[in-house]
Amino acid sequence: MFLNIIALVVTVLTFAAIIRKAEVRLALLAGGLVMAVLSWNLQAFSEAFTKSMTVAGLISVILPVMGFAAVMELTGCNAHLVKMLTDPLLKVRVILVPGAMLVTYLINTAIPSAAGCTAAVGVILIPAMMAAGIHPAMAGAAVFAGTWGSVFSPGSPHPAMIAKIANVSVIDVILAHKTASITGALVVAVLLFAETKLFKQDRDWTPEKAGADLGKLAAAKRPTLEKVNFLMALIPMVPLALLLITVPEFGITTKILPKGLSVLESMLIGSVLGMLVTWTGPTRVVTEFFDGMGRAYSFVIGIIIAAGVFIGGLEAAGLITSFIEALKGAKSAVPLLGTFGPFIVAVLSGSGDAAAIAFNTAVTPHAAQFGVTSVHLGNMAWVGGALGRSMSPVAAACIIGAGFAGVSPLDLAKRNAVPMLVAAVVFMLMQG
Repeated sequence: MFLNIIALVVTVLTFAAIIRKAEVRLALLAGGLVMAVLSWNLQAFSEAFTKSMTVAGLISVILPVMGFAAVMELTGCNAHLVKMLTDPLLKVRVILVPGAMLVTYLINTAIPSAAGCTAAVGVILIPAMMAAGIHPAMAGAAVFAGTWGSVFSPGSPHPAMIAKIANVSVIDVILAHKTASITGALVVAVLLFAETKLFKQDRDWTPEKAGADLGKLAAAKRPTLEKVNFLMALIPMVPLALLLITVPEFGITTKILPKGLSVLESMLIGSVLGMLVTWTGPTRVVTEFFDGMGRAYSFVIGIIIAAGVFIGGLEAAGLITSFIEALKGAKSAVPLLGTFGPFIVAVLSGSGDAAAIAFNTAVTPHAAQFGVTSVHLGNMAWVGGALGRSMSPVAAACIIGAGFAGVSPLDLAKRNAVPMLVAAVVFMLMQG
């Protein structure tokens, strides 16, 4: 019992360090090491580290997607996708705010990094919305609110992790939450539209009137694309389309591809098409693909390794066992905890990954004992963390969006608070 209390204190201190912007991997590794040492089980640290760094199901999904993303950046296909989707939106002023959110949401499936997506979309849409008289903070909030569209990205670490636990495919995990996530996205769009009208944020605003910092706006680089190459614009969406079309349950391609295409195969096809369409040299494409995979291992897999070590420390201290037993006596609270535990940590820390990965590593394998499936519980933690990060004033995406708008990150976060909270509740009820 005493060891459990110590482990709980270390857990609180670890996430407090993350909230105070400590390096996530360092905080998790340090917390796991401390608990392993206090439990007189130093081997738990090394075993968890080794196990996490060689999880084939995660590596074979996450690394190819990030390699493909790097190729799309190299070829410029991402820029054409953004321009293709944003140009028509700017012609329909009345739906600018909810439309910007939904367009960002869609683009985020192809550019899974929230910060990268905000930079790519925000540099176009935020100044354009401001020019149309939208309050700068509302313009930034609309783009920031769409950065949880990555819940449909097969390259996110979460669906691969959940799929391995549940022994299903990555696409099965994504399809399991599609209705709840699409509903949640529409809820966010409607509430942002309501806020815009209710607080009169949609007309006659100038940066000076809104108190925006024009110095930050002047520093923003403007895109140079004058015309969309529609073929290039469609390339970033090809792998996801291939994965969906070849799902065996749909029966579309079962005769020629009985098992469907893997994530790796889809990403390689997309990369080759990007190379051919843009006439980019194969040496550059291959180099960038592998460089992207290397960065993915460093940052994404690195967080998974650190979270695995942290959970290993918790297991060594016996806190996981005690926590599971406590949840068995309060099954009705599991969906609430699964959704809003990662949600709250994400709001405070600016990262939706650390808490969701920790929860899915420690609790989701035991989902059947709580009366829910591991896919549904895993999705609650994953999407809950993403929604919480989309209203965090310390999230990198929020800071970037606020920079383009020339306002405080808190101005964006408070406009997104109600939409994200309501969407989280709707998602939890639909998934639970």
